Amino acid sequence: MDASDIAKPHDRLAAWLADDLDAVNRLIQDRMASKHAPRIPEVTRHLVDAGGKRLRPMLTLATAHMCGNTSPYHVHLAATVEFIHTATLLHDDVVDESGQRRGRPTANLLWDNKSSVLVGDYLFSRSFQLMTETGNMRVLRILSDASATIAEGEVLQMTAAQDLATDEAVYLQVVRGKTAALFSAATEVGGVIAGADDATVQALFDYGDALGVSFQIVDDLLDYQGMSAATGKNVGDDFRERKLTLPVIKAVAQADAEERAFWSRTIEKGKQEDGDLDHALDLLHKHGALEATKDDAMAWAAKAKDALTRLPDHDLKQMLIDLADYVVERIN
Repeated sequence: MDASDIAKPHDRLAAWLADDLDAVNRLIQDRMASKHAPRIPEVTRHLVDAGGKRLRPMLTLATAHMCGNTSPYHVHLAATVEFIHTATLLHDDVVDESGQRRGRPTANLLWDNKSSVLVGDYLFSRSFQLMTETGNMRVLRILSDASATIAEGEVLQMTAAQDLATDEAVYLQVVRGKTAALFSAATEVGGVIAGADDATVQALFDYGDALGVSFQIVDDLLDYQGMSAATGKNVGDDFRERKLTLPVIKAVAQADAEERAFWSRTIEKGKQEDGDLDHALDLLHKHGALEATKDDAMAWAAKAKDALTRLPDHDLKQMLIDLADYVVERIN
């Protein structure tokens, strides 16, 4: 089937990049092996086989091809990005005490927290081995900086997520760290490995950054208005985990004293009762917080598409534009 006949943009990307993705998958299978610790491939395979879209590695492959790549190392970098992403998921599920990921039980639930943390550490180490094999110091700097930024964003979220003083600027800083940093690194290294000029690489970074912010805002919105079957999570998980995400931040900013006391009890103090999620949803609707959050997600998607206008026309360019639209279409 021709890629143009496929409805969803990430599926069209996958069709266009099929040979490269096969090579990435083979490399991932090879590098997640361990001679001495069979639990490593067991835990990793559980997450890898859960059906992730491989969105981040596809961004690296696509941007490399858009820039006329001739290096064989775009496959290494795509696998690197996926290893970093998988490692962060393993760690996140321990931190969040999550029981479900991509519609399946989490690794920490099936094995234990120790296994998830240590296997995540192993995958981070594997990612650095892969990126050094490219022999490209600029690539190494971009991906190592992204790894540090991701960890920093997670720590910032841990301290800010249950503090009603957290505003939209801090939220954006968290999102740019824990999510957008890997999106922008994925798109940036694709251009770098292909030898693109600085203006092109900057445009690719800007696209990845804005796409990542939009993607996370939509995820946070879907937590309050999505369907469990579609998101692989339970609706209201962020509320139960006392995460102060953008919809709640917007509602808190408009809250009266009684409403603020409710948010303080449920989010800051964690004293949640039956019916609290429904009341939280009522407050989000009352203040238009969900609609305002959707507007923000669409604005970031527009920024992503605008960044791509600086690049020459290419089949993959249109797919990346469509991908930005699809990210926000998930809301509907």
